[in-house]
Amino acid sequence: MLPYALIRPLLFSFDAETAHDLTIAGLHRFPCLLPAAPPVAQAPVRVMGLDFPNRVGLAAGLDKNGEAIDGLAKLGFGFLEIGTVTPRSQPGNPKPRMFRLPRQQALINRLGFNNHGVDALITNVRAAKYKGILGINIGKNADTPIERAADDYLACLDKVYPLASYVTVNISSPNTQNLRQLQGETELDALLGVLKTRQAALAQQHGRYVPLALKIAPDLDDSQIAAIAAALRRHRIDAVIATNTTLARPGVAGQPHATEAGGLSGAPLFESSTAVVAALSRALAGEVSIIAVGGIVDAAKAKAKLESGAQLVQIYSGLIYAGPQLVSECVAATRSLA
Repeated sequence: MLPYALIRPLLFSFDAETAHDLTIAGLHRFPCLLPAAPPVAQAPVRVMGLDFPNRVGLAAGLDKNGEAIDGLAKLGFGFLEIGTVTPRSQPGNPKPRMFRLPRQQALINRLGFNNHGVDALITNVRAAKYKGILGINIGKNADTPIERAADDYLACLDKVYPLASYVTVNISSPNTQNLRQLQGETELDALLGVLKTRQAALAQQHGRYVPLALKIAPDLDDSQIAAIAAALRRHRIDAVIATNTTLARPGVAGQPHATEAGGLSGAPLFESSTAVVAALSRALAGEVSIIAVGGIVDAAKAKAKLESGAQLVQIYSGLIYAGPQLVSECVAATRSLA
C-alpha cells in the first residue's frame, strides 16, 4: 500500500470534487492501492445504547451513497456515517462546488445533497460486508417545499431503519435552500415530534430500537442553542451532532476561494463548533449524547472535543490533509478518556 504522503500530491493535482470521486472509487474498487492505516488500539465506549470500539468516526459527506463502506472500514474508525441521502436522487448544485484552502487546512463546499437516492444507498449497504456501527444521515430533496420536509425525512427513515445502527437527521446543511429554518423552535418541535412517533412505530415493527441523532449548525446564538437543547431533551432524542459547516469565514479572509458560497469546514471551524459542543454539554446535562465534528485536523483537537463535553468525534476534512493516520492518532489521544 502506498503512503498518503505520496498519494496526496496526485490527488491535489485534481480539483477537489474530482479528487473526492477518485478516492471513493479507489476505496470501493482498489483498496489494496490505498495508504495503509496504522493499527488501532481499541478503546470501547457505550453511547446511545451502542457499543463503539473507539470514539472516532467518519463524518457524513465523504461517502454519500454508501459506495465505499468496506474500504473505509479498514481505516480504523470506531463507526461510519454515510449520506446525506434523500428520498429521490438529485444532482446537487452546479459545478464547481467544492474548493480547497490548503494553507488553512479547510474546504468550502456547496454540493447540495448530491446523491443517488435512498434506494441506491440501501442496495450498497446490503452489499457491504461491514458489521460495525453504521450511521445513516438523511435529508430532504431540494425541490420538496420546506413545509413538507417531514415527509422526506419520514420516507428515508422508513427505508434506512432496518439497516442503520443509528439515523442522523440533517437539518443544518447551508446548501439546501431554507433547510436551516427547521432549526427554529416551532419547526424543530414539530419535526422531532413526528420523527419520534415514527421511530416508536418502527421499533415495534422491526423489534429493535434505532437511535436518532440531530445534526445542527455552528451558526447559532446562545438562545438558539438553548432552544435546541430543550427540544432534544423534551423529545428524548438520542444524540446531537455538532456541527455542520459554517457560513462564516473565520481566519480565511483574503485567501483564494474564501469568498465562494457554501459551508466552510476544516481547521477554521474548530473554535466555533467546539463552543457549540460546550454550550450543548452545559444545557443537556448528560441527558443527550453529543457527537462532535468540525475542525479536527490533529489528535489534540479530537481530545479537546471530548474534554468540551462530547462522547464521540467525527472527522472528514482533516482526512484530506492529514490522511488515514489521523484516525489512529485520534483514537490514541482519546483512549485515556474512555
